Amino acid sequence: MTNIILCGGNGTRLWPISRMLMPKQFVKIFNNKSLFQLTVERNSQICKSHFIISNSEQYFLALEQLEELKSTNNHYLLEPIGRNTAPAIALACMALKKEEIVLVTPSDHLIKNRIEYEKVLEKAKILAKENSLVTFGITPTYPERGFGYIEIDEVKKFTVKAFHEKPNIKKAQKFLDSGNYYWNSGMFCFKVEVFLKELEKYAPNLYHMAQKAFETSSKEDSLRRIKYSDMLLIPENSVDYAVMEKSSKVKVIPSNINWSDVGSFDALFKELPKDKDNNTIYKKHLSINSKNNLIYGENRHIATVDIEDLIIVDTGDALLISKKGSSQKVKDVVMEIKKNTTLHESHLTGYRPWGTYTILEETQGYKIKRIVVNPGKRISLQKHSHRNEHWIVVSGTATVTVGNEKKMLYPNESTYIKMGKIHRLENEGKIPIVLIEAQVGEYTGEDDIIRIEDDFKRG
Repeated sequence: MTNIILCGGNGTRLWPISRMLMPKQFVKIFNNKSLFQLTVERNSQICKSHFIISNSEQYFLALEQLEELKSTNNHYLLEPIGRNTAPAIALACMALKKEEIVLVTPSDHLIKNRIEYEKVLEKAKILAKENSLVTFGITPTYPERGFGYIEIDEVKKFTVKAFHEKPNIKKAQKFLDSGNYYWNSGMFCFKVEVFLKELEKYAPNLYHMAQKAFETSSKEDSLRRIKYSDMLLIPENSVDYAVMEKSSKVKVIPSNINWSDVGSFDALFKELPKDKDNNTIYKKHLSINSKNNLIYGENRHIATVDIEDLIIVDTGDALLISKKGSSQKVKDVVMEIKKNTTLHESHLTGYRPWGTYTILEETQGYKIKRIVVNPGKRISLQKHSHRNEHWIVVSGTATVTVGNEKKMLYPNESTYIKMGKIHRLENEGKIPIVLIEAQVGEYTGEDDIIRIEDDFKRG
């Protein structure tokens, strides 16, 4: 069985923790592991390989986190633009043998009852071998308005009666009380050939455009890239709408697996460890008569006095304060932020295929960064149109190319890169290079980069 892991989505309801370039599935929230890593670990017990579907921005994040797990036998499909779950799953299935059974899972869910989870997967595998399209219905524990629901037939075991959109609170309570409605988990299990035939039957245009995109894609070892122009022609559709709500082959397995989509700060609060006053544990939090709060920080000390039932999230460049119970509205905050800033895109620390950069100070006319380049990595060969740069090496040994000159820089040595000069930084050593970069010019945005040569299509 192959685990298809869907890495799309930006987790906007968890802003400012989750950003476009570091979405929630890759943020290490749980015991210094990300939801993506927990997904891989969980499914490695049953699946022999993983097929990761992501965009190019997330590809190197997945690579790095899989290396930390020492995970092998992984395959990757890069989408240049997201077209929802049906095209993503179809393209992955087209790369697999038709008799292969796949387990399709989002990368950002939390499942804590591993024993029960493995039991329901075994049931799903049996039904998939019998040519069913299997979905997993999560046993609801409260009237949630943010999930779709699956109604099961009260007589026929595992049979889906209907799919229901996100309900209002009154209808959600009715669903909970009836006992035969389940949360739609977004997880599936089926045979490749069965899914593709049903997709062709119920969404033929999507199927054929995906097939065309797959046939013209490029493949390098375990990595397959879809062309932007081909991806754009595939109709955007979810797997629920395209297949699951139409097919007569769908079965549902009720699953009491202690599941959460960690889709909001209220959901996250339930999953994080708490102190004696039921505040989430953050070692730099000083509490004076404060209870039942979600406190999350990355560096700064947070002191609270006489407050209850709040969400306080500090990421250095952004501070979110909300009442608990209102965290679904964070996505509205992100919509407003997009109008005037780039705070929805990245943190002060940005992650690249070669390492990280952290913005130490930024104002009109200059920006100062701390840059870390990992051993064996290099920044793309590039130039800038609107800024000059000064590099000061703090530790490690840097191989620096500026124009036609190539030289070594050691700790406490520096170099100057004039605006328009082609340059590159390489780490040919065995320890990370740490340097301070001062950018001076009329514009110091991250998009002022003209790449001449780029190993990762990004740098």
